[in-house]
Amino acid sequence: MAKKDKHVSETPATQLLRSAGVAFTEHVYDYVDHGGTAESARQLGWPEHAVVKTLVMQNERDQPLIVLMHGDRQVSTKNLARAIGAKSVEPCKPEVAQRHSGYLVGGTSPFGTRKVMPVYVEETVLALPLLLINGGRRGYLIGLKPALLVEVLGARPVHCAI
Repeated sequence: MAKKDKHVSETPATQLLRSAGVAFTEHVYDYVDHGGTAESARQLGWPEHAVVKTLVMQNERDQPLIVLMHGDRQVSTKNLARAIGAKSVEPCKPEVAQRHSGYLVGGTSPFGTRKVMPVYVEETVLALPLLLINGGRRGYLIGLKPALLVEVLGARPVHCAI
């Protein structure tokens, strides 16, 4: 069962949110390699649709970007490229994603990244009442209102779910 009361040390993500005065809840679970949002949702008792994954991708010029997507949906890279005016978009290799974000894959938060990158959010994520998103460490999600993705990150809504 999830250890909701366990203290988690600060991450660059939580430092950024606290300094911005953003309220969020903390949700700790037992990280499982390749378990993804299905595993965290199961352990925390949340619908996987409301657990948002942070994906580090790159365009045809190798410029990194972040895509925020429902845990139970996939990104259409063709639709994403079209929506952002790129020729193509593809996921970064794990070591490249880690270099851009400063986070280990499986613990990537869109908040407090090492490199400032444009952030795109599947537009239907913004309709959720609340969401869980990575807080900057494997096995650690934070709960917040979706509007904060736009307010704090400047996330641009796009339609790219399949």
